[in-house]
Amino acid sequence: MASENQTHVTEFMLLGFSHGQPFFFVLFLAIYLTTLLGNSAILTLVSLDPHLHSPMYFFLSHLSCLDICYSSVTVPKILANALRPQATISYHGCLAQMFFLMWCAGTECMILAVMAYDRYAAICQPLHYAHAMSWSICVAAATGCWLWGMLDSAVQTLLASRLSFCGATQLQHIFCDVPPLLKATCSNTRLSEVALHTASVFVGLSPFLLVVVSYLHILATILRMPVATSRHKAFSTCSAHLLVVVLYFAMANLNYNRPSSGYSPAADALISALYCIVTPMLNPLIYSLRNQAVRGALCKAVRR
Repeated sequence: MASENQTHVTEFMLLGFSHGQPFFFVLFLAIYLTTLLGNSAILTLVSLDPHLHSPMYFFLSHLSCLDICYSSVTVPKILANALRPQATISYHGCLAQMFFLMWCAGTECMILAVMAYDRYAAICQPLHYAHAMSWSICVAAATGCWLWGMLDSAVQTLLASRLSFCGATQLQHIFCDVPPLLKATCSNTRLSEVALHTASVFVGLSPFLLVVVSYLHILATILRMPVATSRHKAFSTCSAHLLVVVLYFAMANLNYNRPSSGYSPAADALISALYCIVTPMLNPLIYSLRNQAVRGALCKAVRR
């Protein structure tokens, strides 16, 4: 089936948005440039400012790198299709786009969980923080996150490459992802659906539960602090990350855990755009506005 699929399916038509309209080109171009600028600024600040050379901002730099990759996987192709009468993507380009998209998705879930554990160690176990989040442990954790995301993506992409398609190869979407491929195929999708739901548990739900448990401990510790200024400082170091976590996991849940009846094509495209295109743009804005250390580093850079 896989060889037959690759022989006869050469491209997919993407029907998620009305195409040939300059409005979408301008909108997505503005979002993409803002994403690149904001996340590149975070990477530059973390690299240059000694005050940001800590585990928290080490993982923030990985998050910014992921957000740049997220947008670069999808938006350039959307821009290329925006002014065309019919949006298309090649078969192999579709699989490649899906592989890198899911790699970024799985890695970001794990990075956010590690960042939550870092805040737990800093606030709840401050005396052991230097040992718990040493440089070697941070590097190993970041490497593990990237490898775990790649493994999940490789499995999902391999299963998708074995799907066959009958008739018109149309995807009701704005880019290639597992759910629209499963809707378009005429193959038995049982194995792919099981793999997708399994990944939702181990790659999505498990990191989210780790975040929840970490923040429950953090909240309990903060509430026991006798000094109001200490409580405020602890809350301020967590608020930006907590907002990013809520935004990301809420959009990921809507995108991958769809109701059995599915969404309408317009709602499908909107949710995917929020998840893969808008969220990477908002993350650096949230950290710039909510994180005092990042704001201070940015102000110093601007004055220079």
